[in-house]
Amino acid sequence: MVQAKRTPFKTLAGLALVAVVTSGCANFGPKASTPALALGTFPDQYPEDLAAEGQPAAPAPLESFFQDPTLQGLIKEALENNQERALVLQELRMAKNEVQARGGELWPFLRLGGGWDREKVGRYTRHGAVEESLELTHEKNFPDPLSNFRLGAQVSWEVDIWRRLRNERDSAIMRYLSSLEGQRFMVTHLIAEVAETYYALRALDSRLAILNNTIGLQKDALALVRLQKDAAVTTQLAVTKFEAEVLKNQSERVVLQQERVQEENRLHFLLGRYPTELTRPSEDFAELQPPSLAIGLPTDLLRQRPDVRAAERAVQAAALDVAAARARFYPALDLSAAFGAEAFQLGRFDANPASRAYGIGVDFLAPLLNRAGLKAAYGNATAEQEQALLRYQQTSLKAYLDVLNQLNALRNLSESATLKAQQVATLGNSVEAASRLFSSARADYMEVLMTQRDALESRLDLIDLREQQFQAAIRAYAALGGGAPAPDPS
Repeated sequence: MVQAKRTPFKTLAGLALVAVVTSGCANFGPKASTPALALGTFPDQYPEDLAAEGQPAAPAPLESFFQDPTLQGLIKEALENNQERALVLQELRMAKNEVQARGGELWPFLRLGGGWDREKVGRYTRHGAVEESLELTHEKNFPDPLSNFRLGAQVSWEVDIWRRLRNERDSAIMRYLSSLEGQRFMVTHLIAEVAETYYALRALDSRLAILNNTIGLQKDALALVRLQKDAAVTTQLAVTKFEAEVLKNQSERVVLQQERVQEENRLHFLLGRYPTELTRPSEDFAELQPPSLAIGLPTDLLRQRPDVRAAERAVQAAALDVAAARARFYPALDLSAAFGAEAFQLGRFDANPASRAYGIGVDFLAPLLNRAGLKAAYGNATAEQEQALLRYQQTSLKAYLDVLNQLNALRNLSESATLKAQQVATLGNSVEAASRLFSSARADYMEVLMTQRDALESRLDLIDLREQQFQAAIRAYAALGGGAPAPDPS
């Protein structure tokens, strides 16, 4: 350190005065200007045949939409234990730390410390010649070799005249908020996947119940056919046909059981746990109705969809990055100061003011030779801003089409399920009639077989349609932006 003639208090007062003056100039820098989030001809209304008038603008709360208590418990468990969500939360924590790091760069850096070194200069060096002359004149009063003990504080501060540091901090904040929305988007789809898997399991339960019931009926018919064959009323061909039909359905039952095992394990994975028993209601899945939806307006998607909001935050962050990159073309102002004590012996630290040392520095640097690199960085920031705007437009378009697809699916599947339920009721009566006629030898065995097969296929088709209805309702709910609770990155 270099000892100055001014007192430390005057030095620090001068540093504070420079800081105040330069801080007052900090608002002259380039401020970020977010580009207009143009969406072209974004629709104001959904098609009249898909949306009812007067519906609320926001999706129903999670507990109101999924009213099954078993499903509510599974969703809660998934939100607590799912590993993918835990990974995303750690990414949120890193984004939050980045905000704190960027904010810390706005403030002065203070370093406290000390040090020691020992030096022996050569006799025929410049310093050696000075020491020898002092020794000859008896003016040398310090030891040789010479130690140096240091203790003090150093302050450095880059004054944010052009708002570069604040724009970088604000950009980190926007990216953090974008990450929060991305986490909500991920949670929305996690909830939808848990719900879809749960209803897929309940649909498989109903398929197996229907198949077991059909196999029981066919076994009864097979026993009757065998009695008729023994009485020479029918032939071995009828017995063979009924046996083949029973074996076919028994084989299909094994396939469905394997599908149920896979769906159960998939649900366990989403819940973040190893397989255990999954209890669920046993009522007929074909009798269930999917939950109703509050659709609102297409413009509601811009504030309800997490992915759209995340894309909007990304556009704002990119605009701040452009402003920060532009500020790098301007001169930078760095202030520095140091204050402490130095002595060649520890016992002389208290010598005042002889051991005191302090200094102040002001650097005003402008880039000259590296402007090509700065221009390239500015060009990249501008291109990334354009990319962010295009992604926002693309995400908004996808959000609208997602909702439109699911609303169309709900309407068409509802009409198809209504017709299929009528077919099931008709074929159910036909099975009873065919069985009575066959028992009294008034119907052919092939009529019974075909009627039973048609009835089974229609009931299984109804289960498939009902499952697709639930999937469409769940996906529409997620597409409308519902389902995700507020994230907690702490």
